[in-house]
Formats: sequence, C-alpha cells, structure tokens
Amino acid sequence: MSAGAVEFDNPLLKKSQLGKSLERGYNLPPADFMYGRPNITKDGGASDALSGWSPKAPLGPIGHSERKPTERDFIALNKACVGAGLVRASDQSQYRATHDVRRRISEEEKSKSKVKRIPASMTFGISTRPSTPVFDLLEHKYQDRWLQERRKTELAKRERHQEKQNMNRGIYETRASLLRKFCPPVEDPPLWQMSRFSNKLPHLETFRSFDARDRAFAHHASDCTARTGTFGHGIYESAKS
Repeated sequence: MSAGAVEFDNPLLKKSQLGKSLERGYNLPPADFMYGRPNITKDGGASDALSGWSPKAPLGPIGHSERKPTERDFIALNKACVGAGLVRASDQSQYRATHDVRRRISEEEKSKSKVKRIPASMTFGISTRPSTPVFDLLEHKYQDRWLQERRKTELAKRERHQEKQNMNRGIYETRASLLRKFCPPVEDPPLWQMSRFSNKLPHLETFRSFDARDRAFAHHASDCTARTGTFGHGIYESAKS
C-alpha cells in the first residue's frame, strides 16, 4: 500500500489543502451498504400488522424452536454423586463433567414461558357510557322513582309494626310482667377527680366584699336586658321598633 493511500484513509495523517479547511470526518460506506441491525424476527411485516396479526405466526428465525434449553439440575447431580460414594470436591467436579441431568420444567413455568397473544376480535378501551336520558330528567322520573321507593319502605315498616301489634293484642300486661321487663336507669359514673380536690370546695373569691358582689350582680341584672347573649354578657343591642 502506498503512502498516499495511507494518508488518505487515516484522518490523523491528512493535511489541509491550500486555501481549504481540513475535513474532519470519515469516508462513508458505498451506496449499497445497509445501516442498522438485521431483523431476525419473522412476524409477517407491515401487511400482517395492517390486516390483523395471525395467532399462528411463528416467532424467531426459520427453523428456530420455541422451546428453550433447560438448565442443569445440580441438586440431582449432587445426590447422584453422594449415591455413587463421591464425597471429595475433585471427584464431584469430574462426575459433573461426565454426567448431565436437566431440570424438569413445571407446568407453571411452561405457562409463563408461552407467548400470550391477543385475539384478533379483542377491542381495546372501555365501554362507552350510555348518555343520560333527557326526557327522564325533564319529566322528573328520578324524583318519582325515589318517592316510590320511600313509599314502599314506609309501607313495609307499617306492616311490620302492625304485625307486632297483632301478635301482642291477645297478651295482657300485668304489674309483674311490667316489672319484669323494666330496666332501672343506671346513672353515669362521676368524672375522675384527684383525691386532694374531691373534698374541697372552691374558695376563690374575686370580689373585695359581699357588698361589692351584691352591687355587681344587681347592676348586671339591670343591664343584661340591653345586651346580647344567653346571660346578657354580650354587646349592646340596637334599638328595636
């Protein structure tokens, strides 16, 4: 190969021509070159995608089996080694090199490995909700329906009450029967209070004397009629006609 060819192919050895900038790039491949990776999947192409996927279309290259090779069952190999009397690591490694046991695939793993295809008649999306009937809204059909349901509920309650009255009509209540059914009211337990405060009465007195207390209550009694609030402690009310 000549030096000129090496200089032309290697961009690091290129020299800029007189009056022209140096081209920094590689030569493109010929026109018949195809970019990208080859598509090994034989799925039918765009024609099958437009006309509907065929559920029997094979996947993978021609002659490729869908069944994947199973993994080696090392548990069974170790069991066979121990059964053959091989306990050393070197003997077991040699046994594994000369024997091969494949793991069985369960039915669950088979179902997972199968390709789930969408049927051609399947429709995607959610169903369209029926439109609200305008005539039922204008004629108050929903209100009439609710009133009818309420009326049926009330009639059923009255019938049950009437049946109870008919059942108890022939039974006469006596004092003994009333006392037997009477449940004495149980008072709620008092609120919890500390023992040192249970026997002591409040001794806080905010008035300076009893006369000041009486004058304050008398003033409040005379002034509460013009104030708002339940006890007359609010602001003054405006005059009422």
